[in-house]
Formats: sequence, structure tokens, C-alpha cells
Amino acid sequence: MTGLPEAARTDLVQGLQALGLAPELEAPLATYLELLLHWSRAYNLTAITDPEQMVSHHVLDSLAVLPLIHGSRIADIGSGAGLPGIPLAIARPDLEVVLVEAVGKKNRFQKQAILELGLSGVSAVQSRVENYRPEEPFDTVISRAFAATGDFVALAGHLAGPDGRLLAMKGRNPADELQQLPEPWVVAAIHEILVPGLNAERRLVELRRRT
Repeated sequence: MTGLPEAARTDLVQGLQALGLAPELEAPLATYLELLLHWSRAYNLTAITDPEQMVSHHVLDSLAVLPLIHGSRIADIGSGAGLPGIPLAIARPDLEVVLVEAVGKKNRFQKQAILELGLSGVSAVQSRVENYRPEEPFDTVISRAFAATGDFVALAGHLAGPDGRLLAMKGRNPADELQQLPEPWVVAAIHEILVPGLNAERRLVELRRRT
């Protein structure tokens, strides 16, 4: 397996520092990126194939939302290559993270990454989100580039517990998506997210049930 280029490692170290995260996270995150690069050559897991862009657009983008995670039981919807769930779990081993992904090759990659990284608190489920019925609800249900916010709420709202939150990671201002949300969901906050090395708008839409 090809190692992570030095420039990408430097960006990762500097990004962790900018986010106030432990430098010890560099090694497992680099291993995750190496796995992603290796698998993507055969399975086209991500449209981004440049290692330095993977650091900013994938890993640091995922970790930037860490302070806004609610509770300890997390569902990552339409997880793809395990984003944001795997970086979040690496940074916070106390989290219980379930990666929900319908595409088989992506689910297989997730399981291999979980195994190689020794992520005991992470599991990968191959399912369409609307068909997924876990035994326990989640504190946070998060999505990254999964669907329009209203569709995300309609498809995944059943996964959140009574005090649970839905978190939709977005780029541009998503105001046009928030006009008609399925009941009883309302916008609790729209957080502006600063991602080291990423010169683009990033926002996190936080939704809760109407009280």
C-alpha cells in the first residue's frame, strides 16, 4: 500500500493543530487516507484522488464538526468512504458510530478500514437509510453531501432519539432548502465551519424536533 505523500502529511499535521486536536491523531488518520487512496484506484470510492485535497476536503472537513456532535451514539448517513464517521471515531474513541451506506463496495471498504484501524466502537451497515431500523435511536444523525436537507430529514429523522439532533453538512448557504422541513423538525442553528486548508464555504445545519 502506497504511503501518504509528505506534503499531505504536513497538511494533516498543520490542520490538526489548527483544529486544536492531538498530534497523535496524525498516524491513524494517515493510515485511513492511505487505505482510501489504495481502494479508490480500483473501486472509485471518491471523486477526489489528490492526497492533499483528501486531507482538507475529507478528513479536516469531517473533524471540523467535532465540537458540534451531540451525545455519544452517532449515525453517519450515506457514509460513502466512511466520512465523516471514521475521522470522528478516530478523534473520539468514546463515540459509538454506525456507518450507514447502501452501496456494497463502499460498505466493504468501511469494514476493512474499521478492521485495519482497530475501531472497536464503529460498525458498518449496508442499507438504504429509510429501511434501517436500529434497536436503539441515535443522539446525532449526520450527513455529508447526502441529499437536500428536507430529504435528509424525511429519510433519516426516524433514527434520532427524542432529544436527538440531525446535522447536515453543507457548502453554500442552504436557506432555500430550509423553507419546508417535514414536521416536527425545525432548524436549531446554522453553524459556519472553518476548515483548515479549504478555501470554500462550509456550514452545518443543526435540526431538532419542535418542542
